[in-house]
Amino acid sequence: MTPLRQKMIDAMLMRGMSPRTQRSYLMAVTELAKYYHRSPDQLSGEELQAFFLALVKERHLSPATCRLYLNAIRFFYLHVLDRDSFGVKLHVPKQEQRIPELLMRSEVSRILAAHSNLKHRMLLTTCYGCGLRVSELVSVQVRQLDGERRLLRVEQGKGAKDRAVILSPTLLQWLRDYWRELRPPHWLFPGVDQQSPLSIASAQKLFHTAKQRAGIKKIGGIHSLRHAYATHQLEDGMPLHQLQYQLGHQNIRSTLRYVHWVPGYRESEGGGDLLSKLELPS
Repeated sequence: MTPLRQKMIDAMLMRGMSPRTQRSYLMAVTELAKYYHRSPDQLSGEELQAFFLALVKERHLSPATCRLYLNAIRFFYLHVLDRDSFGVKLHVPKQEQRIPELLMRSEVSRILAAHSNLKHRMLLTTCYGCGLRVSELVSVQVRQLDGERRLLRVEQGKGAKDRAVILSPTLLQWLRDYWRELRPPHWLFPGVDQQSPLSIASAQKLFHTAKQRAGIKKIGGIHSLRHAYATHQLEDGMPLHQLQYQLGHQNIRSTLRYVHWVPGYRESEGGGDLLSKLELPS
């Protein structure tokens, strides 16, 4: 391992970056070095811009992926090389601002009912019932469920923060039934070998399979269930600050994006047990 790579790893660890972000950042800087066959600290600003152009023209990477590369290289220059600029202003394609297609409650019902496999059905149900990110969902351990206080402890979510998400009475009962049936020893949704959690890719695939079986054509992956959770809670009157905490948003502006789906939104003491309002087979 080169001294620069070790220094970058140490810098990311000191800032509490998630393992997934660390891997992505290291990959981006490594690919930059491979592209020029030189150490990144020897490159000029013009060479960096040429690299981003190649990402678009030669590799046809999306704007979001190009932005990830930019953030990684910016971190490397700022926190590893101690340089406050690249010498030129780097440009990457702008991301298209699109409003995701919202899943209606009836569509969520059909998706959750699409899997006969109990583990797969409960995975999707928990994702919607708690509004979890997929990385948080697959990382849930049995010990993080607090049945007495009706809470799910999300450990080291985005931004390396813990939070306690409310478990509705309906979801808590279904999770208890699920545990009694399958007795997962450690991970709530284990992989094939039971010693590791189900992968993010597998969770995404399960969602797309369920959506296909339900005959739903709307664009979006498993994150659509989190969007649906947020919007349906606002429809039921959940206060914005409470929804912000439930979703683990650092900035309230991230939560406010959901208000456009709820015309005439009025804050009340509502929100809560979304699953009890779905029409699901018994």
